[in-house]
Amino acid sequence: MAASETYDQRHASAAETFECFAPGIDPARIAASFARRQGALGSMAFDVVGAMWSRPQLSRRDRSLLVISVLAAQARDEELELHTGNGLRNGLKPDEIEEILLHVAAYAGFPAAMASSRRIDKALLAASGGDKLPAREPAVRKSDAERDRDGADVLATITGWKTARDPAAGLERMEAMLGEVGVVAYRWAFGEIWSRPQLSRRDRSIVVIAILTSLGAVAELAVHAPAGLRHGLTRVEIEEVVNHLSLYAGIPRAVEAMRAVREAFAKIDAG
Repeated sequence: MAASETYDQRHASAAETFECFAPGIDPARIAASFARRQGALGSMAFDVVGAMWSRPQLSRRDRSLLVISVLAAQARDEELELHTGNGLRNGLKPDEIEEILLHVAAYAGFPAAMASSRRIDKALLAASGGDKLPAREPAVRKSDAERDRDGADVLATITGWKTARDPAAGLERMEAMLGEVGVVAYRWAFGEIWSRPQLSRRDRSIVVIAILTSLGAVAELAVHAPAGLRHGLTRVEIEEVVNHLSLYAGIPRAVEAMRAVREAFAKIDAG
């Protein structure tokens, strides 16, 4: 059963969060400004959002990871810039933040990823204090045979196969189920993005579960929630990702996602 706190206790937790969001600014000033400018919406933005970020079920780094993922998938300009800076303060590295955009491209589309890339660049440049970001490295050039090999390895952990299937057999199965969409998913999403070293598979599961929750893609969550367990997340952490997104994707999406996640867990328990 959920704990019961006084308003002052919740407000104090929120203040700790905003000390991280806006270093050097008195949280009381931020709370007063929110309330003055936006009334009840502003005071709730301080208290409810701040208290969510202070929950112990996920680290602040993990919370930044999931929030940046959703804001990028939604192409939320100003909020994405703010949370990119916050993510850096919470321990995310610039290349880890940039890596999120590859999953946004695969799971929410290139238009959202490209638009969000420009906002993230702006925030990274501001944080660097320089006048130009360093040149990035392009993706590794892989043959289709190499993509099929790496896609089979990723799919084995996502689906729970004890050993990787023959790469050609895995591709054939995906193509039989989903046509050309299956080929794109196998060779690009699994064979290229998921197999990159810039983020752990645990982190990638957080990113993908967050994006799928924001999109209402509950059928895909039935696959990726168990995959998250195989990649090192706990059930509590996965549910907390969904809980956090009640504030960033809306309660209806979070409700549907939680149902899908718990149904997936129940199937695991039932064997």
